[in-house]
Amino acid sequence: MADSKQPAQRGEEESSSRQRLLAAVKVARELLPGDSRYGDRLSTSGSQPRHVLARQLADAASRRPGLLSEVGMGALQVWEAVTAGEGPNDGERRLAILFTDLVGFSNWALEAGDEAALELLRDVGEAIEPPVLDHGGEVVKRLGDGMMAVFASAQDGLDAVLEARGRLDGVEAPGYKPQIRAGMHLGTPKRLGDDYLGVDVNVAARVADEASAGDLLVSGQALEALDSDGLKVKKKLHFRAKGVPDDITVYLVRPGS
Repeated sequence: MADSKQPAQRGEEESSSRQRLLAAVKVARELLPGDSRYGDRLSTSGSQPRHVLARQLADAASRRPGLLSEVGMGALQVWEAVTAGEGPNDGERRLAILFTDLVGFSNWALEAGDEAALELLRDVGEAIEPPVLDHGGEVVKRLGDGMMAVFASAQDGLDAVLEARGRLDGVEAPGYKPQIRAGMHLGTPKRLGDDYLGVDVNVAARVADEASAGDLLVSGQALEALDSDGLKVKKKLHFRAKGVPDDITVYLVRPGS
């Protein structure tokens, strides 16, 4: 029996069916591990092959949205979650967030020149980054003369900083002896691509900003997670930093004698 539907009617039904399938896939992505909005510029800002592929797919989808592109992005979403070691509760894992930088580096580099500054940064990286990896941490990004790293525990972060400071003692340059200052906070940052974002990241950065040469400052949350035996701990008075909640307390932590 011949199909009595007109071509226009069949086209409308097929379009409606595709829209329902597309909506169902989008709902399904909410239930998959990882970021259900994976695919935007922020979540695919990394340099890994999966991020490059996701950006290309997102660009194609923006020009011609469709079911296949949404399914493909869902697959990349799961790939990102599995590769990054994330589960469906990403953003709820407690991580120690560490920031470091070199005290007085910028002023020295202006006088020393680019080649000397670059050579020193290489030497500093060789000194302080291996302890991060050895203690299970991840170097999230390098920030000129500093870095951001995350650890599964505050104790791992502390051990990494203490070891890095010892290794840095063997590094020097003409007219400059590098010293790091560091700040650490324990929180639940949100991972997007190769980066971490959120209030807790901002707190860790502000804590580091308040540190002096050779100091490690930690938030009260991080201190509670540390084994304080063998440590000298002193509360930093009058700590106030823009964007940091008023209830955040900060402590100077040093190895005991």
